[in-house]
Amino acid sequence: MHYESPVYHVIRVPIEKIEPNSYNPNAVAPPEMRLLYDSIKEDGYTMPIVCYYDNRRDVYIIVDGFHRYRVMLDYPDIYRREEGKLPVSVINKPLDQRMASTIRHNRARGSHDVELMSNIVRELHEIGRSDAWISRHLGMDRDEILRLKQITGLTALFKDKEFGKAWIPEEKEGGRERRKKAVQEAQEPIEDLEEELI
Repeated sequence: MHYESPVYHVIRVPIEKIEPNSYNPNAVAPPEMRLLYDSIKEDGYTMPIVCYYDNRRDVYIIVDGFHRYRVMLDYPDIYRREEGKLPVSVINKPLDQRMASTIRHNRARGSHDVELMSNIVRELHEIGRSDAWISRHLGMDRDEILRLKQITGLTALFKDKEFGKAWIPEEKEGGRERRKKAVQEAQEPIEDLEEELI
């Protein structure tokens, strides 16, 4: 089977039919946003907006390219020149795969909002994605996933996990006696040493 990348099928879409996604963690500071505007003004749109087409609502939901989309909304000169249309490359993936695509695009460029990233990790866990899946598809190591989980609250993210015995207070028969004996045994060498020093 021959695969063709989505970029070979770019279409012109009226901006009114394009919507941002609800999870994009990428943030651009005002100076960089102005630079993006200058770039689009001078060079035009050189990269398409990556979208998912929701045929039920007849809208294109942004996976990557939110700030290029914002430039057209915020700058009337760009809107007029482009006749209110944006170049769109369509990918057909379920929500979790689209989230992963958004993160990969953002991470390749550099910046993303930590709080929004932690929300994505939470959402992916809520729809059943494992840490291994998140690691593989979002390019994160286990420590980064754990840190992001800590931001949104560990309780909800670990609710379905089994904990090791170190997490469970010992209530079994004889447990208290075993602890008492262990403490006494640990103190015996100290008492012997004290007697030798006296």
